[in-house]
Amino acid sequence: MDYKTFFDDVLGWIHQANQTAAQYGMHTEQFWAWVADSSGKLCQKYQNHQLAIKQMLMLVEWLEDVYKNR
Repeated sequence: MDYKTFFDDVLGWIHQANQTAAQYGMHTEQFWAWVADSSGKLCQKYQNHQLAIKQMLMLVEWLEDVYKNR
């Protein structure tokens, strides 16, 4: 696994998550559907490598915490 490429993709995903939250709002079904779909696709891109799965789970949990604490 190319870790630099993976973490560059993670940074891109975080940027896209911020844009998607701004576009739809974190309270919308569209936002959470995007989170689920895009995080799954990123894991698949890296053949569901354990690091990819754990990284994306952590980011989704982090987004859930941000949403709950608003």
